[in-house]
Amino acid sequence: MTDKIMVMVTCGSRAEAKKIARAVVEARLAACANVLGSPVQSIYRWKGKVETAKEVLVLMKSTRKRFSALERAIRRLHSYDTPEIIAVRIAEGARAYLRWLEESVRPTGNRRPSLLALNAT
Repeated sequence: MTDKIMVMVTCGSRAEAKKIARAVVEARLAACANVLGSPVQSIYRWKGKVETAKEVLVLMKSTRKRFSALERAIRRLHSYDTPEIIAVRIAEGARAYLRWLEESVRPTGNRRPSLLALNAT
């Protein structure tokens, strides 16, 4: 078992999904973010009613250590009151890829990652 995770986030638009994806990668909170090309049809319960919506799914690869900061960044940038932010552990993976993932989310030096990207529109 690794400490690597894949975080799933649904967004209301492709533009929002791309904005969040770019910001978290630039801030080194995720090594990679895949914005899926086709909208997903979501059926969910919200405020006592069953709703449907077309959403854009983003898959982000990170580490358990970076999850709290990643979640905060997503919440700050997301338009939903309660965004879907679900992390699942990556049980196995190609060693070289997992090493790259770890290096990609490691903060540079002793400084925290720049949050400028997290405030970009």
